Amino acid sequence: LKRAARLAPAPCRWNSGLPMNIGVLFVPQQEAWVVERMGKFHRILEPGLNFLIPLLDRIRYVQSLKEIVINVPEQSAVTLDNVTLQIDGVLYLRVMDPYKASYGVEDPEYAVTQLAQTTMRSELGKLSLDRVFRERESLNASIVDAINQASDCWGIRCLRYEIKDIHVPPRVKESMQMQVEAERRKRATVLESEGTRESAINVAEGQKQAQILASEAEKAEQINKAAGEANAMLVKARAKAEAIQLLAAALSQQHGNAAASLSVAEQYVNAFSKIAKDSNTVLLPANTGDVTNMVAQALGIYTTLTKPQAVKNQDEMPSAHEGSHSPATEVLKAEQGSSS
Repeated sequence: LKRAARLAPAPCRWNSGLPMNIGVLFVPQQEAWVVERMGKFHRILEPGLNFLIPLLDRIRYVQSLKEIVINVPEQSAVTLDNVTLQIDGVLYLRVMDPYKASYGVEDPEYAVTQLAQTTMRSELGKLSLDRVFRERESLNASIVDAINQASDCWGIRCLRYEIKDIHVPPRVKESMQMQVEAERRKRATVLESEGTRESAINVAEGQKQAQILASEAEKAEQINKAAGEANAMLVKARAKAEAIQLLAAALSQQHGNAAASLSVAEQYVNAFSKIAKDSNTVLLPANTGDVTNMVAQALGIYTTLTKPQAVKNQDEMPSAHEGSHSPATEVLKAEQGSSS
């Protein structure tokens, strides 16, 4: 049995069978054939045409230089917080040195698979359950680095490792779903409160701007109103000044005093007629039926007020008019004749 085991053909890795040495061989692209001469390593055949010595040379190993995909079986691992997980993955590797891959390890595929499983268990034991899902990429990178450090002497390089599925126990899965729902409700509550706060801030800001605009409008209105009143007062003052100037010019003319006496008498009579209409308290003169006496009193008041001006005007008037009657006396006689 031992002799049969020794004479059994060597395992062909990632190939269905070993080619036979017929002297002339054609090596396919992306393959490396390891040749032994009389049981000792001789050389590695390159792709293309190659010549060997029959019976002396033997093709011992055929290595594929393509990228190889290996399914890592599902395995159980315990996290840092004592949660058991079922994880499977996919391993991508390539033969970099056919000599080391042939003579460095008996079964490179099995060795790399076992190394990937043990590295996965050790890396998962350093992480909690929440970090396993968040740091999936960093976990894959850590496994790749660990495999490359160990497989360097095998002539194999691990390109990447990907976790396919992570199976969580049902109770842990239910608790995770409850946690996710609670987190979502929390975010919804926070977002709602932030929306309410933003709405209140916007309303307050709008009221503030409205008050500012209203105060500015009221200020502008008061300024415009004051400017209008000031302009109106100036216009009235100018009109009154012009009226006084015209009145003074009219009084300085001939018979101006008589016209002024007539106007004063008319205003006196009109004011007396409105006494009972504007107020409940009425002050009446002693002789209310004597209109002539009332007009005479009004003219006397006016004459008293205008006497200094009249004296001055008489001094300035020519002596030819000294014998004529005063206009006020003539107006008084005319009024007495009309009343009688």
